[in-house]
Amino acid sequence: MEFQMNTTVKFKHDAKLLKKAQQAKPQLQYKQLVPQRIVKIIPDQQELFGYRAVSQSQTITKLNQLSFGKGERVVLDLGDHQVGHFQIKINSVGSPMDAPLWLHVVFAELPAEIGTNHEPYHGELSSSWLAEEYLHLDVLPSLLKLPRRYACRYIMLEVMDTSPKWKAVFSEPLFTAESAVSSEQTLKLDSGDPLLDQIDRVSCKTLLDCMQEVFEDGPKRDRRLWLGDLRLQALANYATFDNQQLVKRCLYLFGGLTTEDGRISANIFTQKEPIPDDTFLYDYSLFFISTLADYFAHYHDMEVLQDLFPIAQRQLDQALQLVDQQGQVELDPKWPIFIDWSQEFDKATCAQAVTIYALKQFLELAQEMKIATDQYQATLDKLVNFATEKLYNQQRGLFVSGAKQEINIASQVWMALAHVLPPAENHALMETALKELFPITGIATPYMYHHVCAALFETRHSAAALDLIKDYWGGMLKYGADTFWEAFQPEKPAFSPYNSMAINSYCHAWSCTPAYLLRKYLKK
Repeated sequence: MEFQMNTTVKFKHDAKLLKKAQQAKPQLQYKQLVPQRIVKIIPDQQELFGYRAVSQSQTITKLNQLSFGKGERVVLDLGDHQVGHFQIKINSVGSPMDAPLWLHVVFAELPAEIGTNHEPYHGELSSSWLAEEYLHLDVLPSLLKLPRRYACRYIMLEVMDTSPKWKAVFSEPLFTAESAVSSEQTLKLDSGDPLLDQIDRVSCKTLLDCMQEVFEDGPKRDRRLWLGDLRLQALANYATFDNQQLVKRCLYLFGGLTTEDGRISANIFTQKEPIPDDTFLYDYSLFFISTLADYFAHYHDMEVLQDLFPIAQRQLDQALQLVDQQGQVELDPKWPIFIDWSQEFDKATCAQAVTIYALKQFLELAQEMKIATDQYQATLDKLVNFATEKLYNQQRGLFVSGAKQEINIASQVWMALAHVLPPAENHALMETALKELFPITGIATPYMYHHVCAALFETRHSAAALDLIKDYWGGMLKYGADTFWEAFQPEKPAFSPYNSMAINSYCHAWSCTPAYLLRKYLKK
């Protein structure tokens, strides 16, 4: 998917809505952590990314007894993925300090990020995202407090240079982890299946680390609020931490920063003053309706619905302009659909299904708002009729997509989630998909795998859904995941949408949803 640049787009700033977003801003909770051990990162071709962390004989309590000269390093292991700030005391040993300390600090979610750190970077995203610092310290002893926030498990301290006369000594490393919530706020799943319980724990940790002053997509990168991610994070949050204010804040941020013609950006930068990005995605815009509908279903917050319903309605009205007389969604190239990072499948039928899905949720909200819905209902009927008459292949029992009548798993999944077919036929749809389109290939993200699992649960294929959760999220655990990843393609497990594993996010919000799926469907 190409990067969008829409620099001529002008945005409104709704002071009333943005004030409510600010009022819902959370007070972060902090936890001070001492690294658990000293490790060495070594090559290991048996590992997915070619490196692993090995415990060293020196204990963390004796770190201050070690000294480091030019080219020497030490790697600290926090024991789990964390998000926050790092500090450490540094002193010198030997002759008087006759040159500055030149220090290289690397923060890594995986061992391979340290193992490959000195290799040339050829990724498609900016190398400024690589989590490292080069520092000169003129005077020691010193307490080094790094101002940036980092997401990591491993911290490498590498002495680039001192002088031949003295070495650096490190002591009292401290990592201050932060989140809008704490792990004590959610109950354990206790499913009776150890693997599912482990998947749930890691899902909750993934969500916790992404719950900051907004629901971030990833605390390493991009550190911003994406609408598609928000929808899934909010669902997982309702089932676990149940933090109403953070969802409300994010909804108000999107609602308060629309374009002059009412469109919602796909994401918002929130570091200081909120800034909407000039990226627009068809499905993400419609998911503002979905996120609002899910929020209202959980909290019945009429004030939020009244404030944001007109904005949700505007997203739908914009989308319905792309529906032709037959009831077919004709996507605008300037307003692409995401669905998944993979570009290996046609997404036209997904667009049809997502439109139906969001329109049904809109109609539920419209009833709460007591507005006329006849026109919207008529459009829904047209959309559904086109889907069942033109896109559904009766002989195959599957939906086709695009000019080449492609049959792919994403089309079946989104049509199942939109409940386009009656319940028995919807069940048969996913039954056929299981027989003909599994094992899944060409899907690159936990985001899409979530929707596959949800469609299986919704169509009463719970055993298959649980098997997929175990295989997919359990697959990440087998590869050593402490938190779940932005991208994972089982048939190409080292896949990166940016052509570099170093820039991938290994704690990413849209991968946290087993915590939601298991709590919602496991007991049914």
